[in-house]
Amino acid sequence: MTRVIGFVGLGNMGKELATNLVDAGHEVLTHDAAGGNRNPAGAVFVDNIAELSRRATIAVLSLPDGSASRSVCTAIARTPRRRVTHVLDTSTVGLDASRSIAAFLAADNVGYIDAPVSGGVAGARARTLAVMYSGHPDDCLAVAEVIAGVSDRRFLVGDEPGMAQAVKLANNFLSATALAATSEAVAMATSAGVTMATLLEVINASSGQSAASTDKFVNHVLTERYASGFLNTLMAKDVDLYLQAARSQGSSTRVGDLTNAIWTEFARAEPGTDFTRIHAHLSNAHDGLERAPIIPDPLL
Repeated sequence: MTRVIGFVGLGNMGKELATNLVDAGHEVLTHDAAGGNRNPAGAVFVDNIAELSRRATIAVLSLPDGSASRSVCTAIARTPRRRVTHVLDTSTVGLDASRSIAAFLAADNVGYIDAPVSGGVAGARARTLAVMYSGHPDDCLAVAEVIAGVSDRRFLVGDEPGMAQAVKLANNFLSATALAATSEAVAMATSAGVTMATLLEVINASSGQSAASTDKFVNHVLTERYASGFLNTLMAKDVDLYLQAARSQGSSTRVGDLTNAIWTEFARAEPGTDFTRIHAHLSNAHDGLERAPIIPDPLL
């Protein structure tokens, strides 16, 4: 029988990943709880998880959090006459969720591959997205062709689900910290009269450069586009998952606690905003008010 890929979650990232699979020549079925308005050309939209599970052999997920992934995986496992044998989860769900989902799927003879992605919507379109994946070697081999259809940049980071989550959370924590720190640094220098364009030109030729200064600020803050396709609420969620992972592993969280407090405050103040707007938030460009200092809760 022809192998069919089922894709669940057609958000900003999911739509692009599903498109990549279609463009790679795969037969793709899609489903999204919000309906089929974002279904990519060449894919077939189905109305429910059960139909997708009966027709597809590999399910790819692109969902907002661990709760959503667990719900979809439960529906897949419980589908009568299910054809799905493997779930490739590109969502950022955290270590505990990844491990627990893998365990309950294994009880139903479904392999789970932990495969979060990094690089944004632009990276997905350009096929430069970093796909970091982990799982049992046999399961990883079974979905290798599908992973190759998602992106040209793929990194096998371990042989157990959860290991790829650790890599993704470390990466997103660094991204979140760099963007917050760059925002404060830019606010300081521009308040002294330096133009943002001049400052970025110097920083990006100096030791302070990062993806925050070379990409986020140049393409979204300086231009005031604020259209990276990644929301502040999702970044706040990822930083919190990083902290949970660090604490569970007994790692230091001194910088993490402060970074978490900053992103939590931003997400609560402006929920659903593009995460590149943290510069405007921290510099108070939108209201001209001075904010009280953020003090991380030691009990968080």
